[in-house]
Amino acid sequence: MFGRGSLAQPYASAAAGCVIESPAMRIQSLDVYHVAMPLKYPWRTAYGEDHEIHSVLVRATSEDHEAWSESAPLQMPTYSPESAASVFLNVAEFFGPRIIGQEFESADALNDRLDLFKGNPFAKAAIEIAWWTLQVKHTGRPLHELLGGTAREVQAGADFGIQDSFDMLLGNIQNAIDAGFPRVKLKAAPGWDFEMLQAVRSTFPEIRIHIDCNGGYTLDDADLFKRMDQFKLEFIEQPLANDDVLDHAKLAGMIETPICLDESVNSVRAVEHALTVGACEFVNIKPGRVGGLANAVRIHDICRDAGVPVWVGGMLESAVGSAICVELATLPNFLYPGDLFPSSRFYKHDLGKPEIELTDQKTMLPFTDGLPEPDEDLLERYTVQSRSLVAE
Repeated sequence: MFGRGSLAQPYASAAAGCVIESPAMRIQSLDVYHVAMPLKYPWRTAYGEDHEIHSVLVRATSEDHEAWSESAPLQMPTYSPESAASVFLNVAEFFGPRIIGQEFESADALNDRLDLFKGNPFAKAAIEIAWWTLQVKHTGRPLHELLGGTAREVQAGADFGIQDSFDMLLGNIQNAIDAGFPRVKLKAAPGWDFEMLQAVRSTFPEIRIHIDCNGGYTLDDADLFKRMDQFKLEFIEQPLANDDVLDHAKLAGMIETPICLDESVNSVRAVEHALTVGACEFVNIKPGRVGGLANAVRIHDICRDAGVPVWVGGMLESAVGSAICVELATLPNFLYPGDLFPSSRFYKHDLGKPEIELTDQKTMLPFTDGLPEPDEDLLERYTVQSRSLVAE
């Protein structure tokens, strides 16, 4: 377990700019797809239950190149204030028209163009990530290289939502241990927390585990979290409200178990505030949640300079979005196994091809020969609504 370091001290960021600049690239068209991908088993968390994963896919073109992005905020605004429908609307009606026909020599320039619009990081990420994947096509260089990462394998962890029973959960954890996963993440919610951890720790006293609360608790539950110190968790992920850092800082001073922030870190500014007040010792980075890859790299750098490990999170994306997370996780401060899932974990038919696979060592290899893109037949089958934008 990583130590607490010196996060109680004021923290000032000196994040560098994006890694790559290139000759100006004109975005000629955007095709926007709101898709719903059926899950093999419902994904249950503190905020509810999903039977399908709703995400937004964007195909962008520039000259003779086309490339894809994915942003997966879920069907309803339960994880964050955004939903797949709102992302689709914003990209198709407001954000896309503002960048169509424009030339951008960097992701920063594109983000500056979208800065007029407040918030909505998932919608901005849908466009910004497409800029990066177009750069892969334009330059012939792997995405991880463009981001400043290396061709190292990245570790994947095992994740389990709220299950039908403790026995079911324990059986799934045993399967993950037998398969060689280096850590286990457990969703927690009121009524599925302390007793669940008692059952897990009494059965598996030595494994690395953490819990993800998805903002399901308040400071009134501090005594519960104090009691959880006995379980020697790696950390508690997002115990309090999705838009909070101050109460997380208070809770951090009350318990021994480290806190990791997820939903609360939706921008570069948010992570600066969180580190300044000592709200966390780990940070989960999801490209969609932070507004794209340029912001994700900056947050990685800020946390690295502060001595705070980061790890890559997932939103149960198809292989199109999961591959982006794999590429991001090659940066050096991604030190904790990520939420990186093989396609077969959640889907009978992954929309993205080629599908994501794990090595025998429960790692994923970065993509050196292009990124996954949607299967045309599955895209047509799963599409809820679509829109095409073309520069005049």
